[in-house]
Amino acid sequence: MRDKINIAIDGYSSCGKSTLAKNLARELKYVYVDSGAMYRAVTLYCLRNGIIDEYNSLNVSGLLEALNEINVSFNYNRTSGRSDTYLNGERVEDDIREMRVSESVSAVSKVEEVRNVLVQFQQQLGKNKGVVMDGRDIGTVVFPDAKLKIFMTADIDIRAQRRYEELLSKGQSISIEAVKENLISRDRQDTSRKYNPLVKADDAIVLDNSFLTKQQQLEQVKAWVHDRLHKTE
Repeated sequence: MRDKINIAIDGYSSCGKSTLAKNLARELKYVYVDSGAMYRAVTLYCLRNGIIDEYNSLNVSGLLEALNEINVSFNYNRTSGRSDTYLNGERVEDDIREMRVSESVSAVSKVEEVRNVLVQFQQQLGKNKGVVMDGRDIGTVVFPDAKLKIFMTADIDIRAQRRYEELLSKGQSISIEAVKENLISRDRQDTSRKYNPLVKADDAIVLDNSFLTKQQQLEQVKAWVHDRLHKTE
């Protein structure tokens, strides 16, 4: 019987990492973990509790004091067939996708202590293999020994359009210019932060999905998985 492998998917914001990872996990019957959702949940906690103020300024000491009070978990949703994110027992899957969270999450993810806590949790989830996880540092920090590492990218204007349409579908009112500005800002913060910045792992395969459909991406990655599984036999 073939062993299961861990699959690490990293890349820029709004490249479709989560969509690909969810679909891939469902096809392989693997566990899907959205690491970005963890940071978004912590960010939501900060917004709700005044740790991030109205000027979008993060009180780092306040966050560190509250870390022990923040519990992020995932529960399987039978209706959607996917896992939803919970913050201290409350389903927050929709709340963490709002623009106000997107505007603050990079600042929260910069905090070393936050990353250390969440990385340890993520590594525990992957101990038994058979996990598909997406984020910013999965292939470089969380699963450096993952058998398959993918680094996703896409043209910035295409990414902005995708994110804009996603927000509109959820009833949020925002300009596409603001969406693009937010993505550029997040790219800059993600790649320049001091702790665990977004970088491509040396052994990661680049997947530019600017002009690929979701199904084309899935089929390509499934072929890569098949290749890695064959090599583990």
